[in-house]
Amino acid sequence: MAKTSIGIVGCGAIARAILRAVDDGTLDIAVAGVTSRGAETARAFLATLKTPVAYLSRGEIIEASDIVVEAAGPHVVPELAQAVFDAGKSLMLISVGALLDHPEVMDRSRETGCRLLMPSGAIVGLDGIKAACVGEVDHVTMVSRKPPAALDGAPYVVEHGIDLWGMSEEQTIFSGSAREACAGFPNNLNVSAAVSFAGIGPDRTTVEMVAVPGLERNCHDIEVEGEFGLLRIHVENIPGENPKTGRLTAMSIIRTLQQAVDPVQLGT
Repeated sequence: MAKTSIGIVGCGAIARAILRAVDDGTLDIAVAGVTSRGAETARAFLATLKTPVAYLSRGEIIEASDIVVEAAGPHVVPELAQAVFDAGKSLMLISVGALLDHPEVMDRSRETGCRLLMPSGAIVGLDGIKAACVGEVDHVTMVSRKPPAALDGAPYVVEHGIDLWGMSEEQTIFSGSAREACAGFPNNLNVSAAVSFAGIGPDRTTVEMVAVPGLERNCHDIEVEGEFGLLRIHVENIPGENPKTGRLTAMSIIRTLQQAVDPVQLGT
């Protein structure tokens, strides 16, 4: 039986982690090809792999793959999703926050029957949140703590002139809905979109962002309370190649791809 094949759009830290996992045998899946806005950089990385991987155009990627993995940022999501679903292929989204502005992507997935895969990323417990929200839920809150380097350049930080480097102690720099959080911190609070989709929605899910000088991990605390009882989740992620992204994010994506081709499924 032929292996399931993936094509990757983007060649940043997450895409490279996937490719390394295939190259060292951790992920038993075929790579049809990679495409990226930075073609030269992508080709240079592909040349370091033991197993050759083709650099293709986006159209060629979609045609050659069973699952297209978006690892290029939220700006590519609407157009890419339409092309992938029109071709009858599955799509894995890393930039889950893009769905807050483009819910039609989920509608199109359901209309066509094409799978839309959304890894848990930097958090855990989505299975529990989904189960809890079958019943009545009073609140879902999420508090993220990150070092200044991980928050540098975020739109909310820039727009509000927040001096991350002048802080001597931790400071809450944002409090609002998951929808607002993803708009203000698209590279930091993508996880809040996943929490909101698993739970009570982006407008009822409350999010705080705390900047912590000297912190060496990206931390998330999630609380859900409802008729089922109380659920508390605490995660401390060691930053990966990109300080904005924890190592668990890439691991989650690799595991989701493993699960996508495994007939045995565990968990909610």
